[in-house]
Amino acid sequence: MTSQAVAKQAAQLALGKKAFDVLALDLREVSPIADFFVIASGHTDTHVRAISDGIEQGLKGKKVRPWHVEGYSNGHWVLLDFVEVVVHVFDEEIRNYYALERIWGDAPIIEFHDQPKKHGPEG
Repeated sequence: MTSQAVAKQAAQLALGKKAFDVLALDLREVSPIADFFVIASGHTDTHVRAISDGIEQGLKGKKVRPWHVEGYSNGHWVLLDFVEVVVHVFDEEIRNYYALERIWGDAPIIEFHDQPKKHGPEG
């Protein structure tokens, strides 16, 4: 999978676990650290861990595994390092404090939104 595909899949998996404020920062033209940062928020430490688990398991099914994981035990900020894609899952307070979107303000932002389910005969 390309780094862009991994970032998109990680964001969709986060949304599948009811993460909010999900976005990706495209760092390819800004920094050699990674191609993308995917950032998502959860409501509680349990929710943050569930989002992280969902991303890790979903990507594992596509044969993409993290090189390194940090912060899982406390659940306030879990970092999943897939080398070219680094996923940050925060609780809301910690995300606001560290404000990665502002620190990496030169990077283009890709926002992800949960698609509403259609009801009725067409969906």
